Amino acid sequence: MLKTLVGRALPACAAAALFWAIPSRAQTTPSGELKTLTGVVSDTMCGKTHMLKGKSDAECVRQCIKMGEGFALMVGDKMYALRGHSADLDKYAGQKVTLTGTVRGSAIAVDSVAPAQ
Repeated sequence: MLKTLVGRALPACAAAALFWAIPSRAQTTPSGELKTLTGVVSDTMCGKTHMLKGKSDAECVRQCIKMGEGFALMVGDKMYALRGHSADLDKYAGQKVTLTGTVRGSAIAVDSVAPAQ
């Protein structure tokens, strides 16, 4: 009898827990907040100040990425490390973009990126 009760109750409890654990993307959750930000695509080494002399900002970003750095979004003086959509970020290296993604501290899981209007 106890096995039957546990066998029926456990899946129901697991389903209820899963339902309550899935957050709405538009609200703040422990895993982050969906936001739209506008800034310049850079890299985690250079940030606002690109260091390769004689190279454009875009060329510097791409070189730093090749050396193992990650993409970053500069919003004023704040730098966000970016995850995902690397091909789009490479395309817009050194340019101003509008980006939507889940912000967790100083990192963003990118959902979409487009040129800033």
